[in-house]
Amino acid sequence: MRAALLRMRRSGLLPVAFGGLVSGAGARQFRISELVGADTDSLRGLAVRTGNGLGGKTLALGRPYAVTDYGSSRAISHEYDAAVAGEGLRSVLAVPVVVHRQVRGVLYGALRQPYALGDRPLAAAIDAARDLEQALAVRDEARRLLASCQGPVAADPRAWEEVREAHAELRALAVRIPDTRLREELLTACARLASAAAPSSPAHPSLVQLTPRELDVLATVASGATNAVAASRLRLRPETVKSYLRSAMRKLGAHTRLEAVTTARRSGLLP
Repeated sequence: MRAALLRMRRSGLLPVAFGGLVSGAGARQFRISELVGADTDSLRGLAVRTGNGLGGKTLALGRPYAVTDYGSSRAISHEYDAAVAGEGLRSVLAVPVVVHRQVRGVLYGALRQPYALGDRPLAAAIDAARDLEQALAVRDEARRLLASCQGPVAADPRAWEEVREAHAELRALAVRIPDTRLREELLTACARLASAAAPSSPAHPSLVQLTPRELDVLATVASGATNAVAASRLRLRPETVKSYLRSAMRKLGAHTRLEAVTTARRSGLLP
């Protein structure tokens, strides 16, 4: 959220930006959780209900809206006039954050003068919303994959294959997440999946240290992907995938891809 708001402000068209995400599926309100360029905290924590004010209208209808003078606009209701006036805002636009056809939040951009907000500020806000939508979609998919790995699987080879597929997908997703903390959480979960699958007394105790990218490539290859498919999933060039794979094989003392995957699994580097 904060990264999206900073992008809006850096455009030079929207000096004040703020927004919030709905708390869950079907929620009828959101709270303004982040502000950039604000002089006061009058908007922070404000609960915006669906249909109320500019943001509530955007939440209800899933479309961008803008007003030239918030306090006098006849296009919106005025439950939040005091908070908006407390920040000295006049022209305001609101853009929905939509993931899988559900409005997950609202981004606002604003001026302290009553100027009509044209196409360029709106485009800047929409671009920021698209970035946030992609980040939320990736996070949702990561959580789904993690949930699919929960529960006892050791006695079921088919379940372990599901875990291995999820592990590979999680590593591929992690590299697309701009949020450093969330990315580290995903990689930590991947490491736990890998160590949980390792034998209690590995045939080859792991002294090998693979780089994160070498592990990404090896995990993707282990799922049966070709170099071209691995490159597409990891957003790398095929030549780069080959280079990482060769490096991982050399470190593992393996002569084939299958031998590299098998050794990595026995060493607790892959599930």
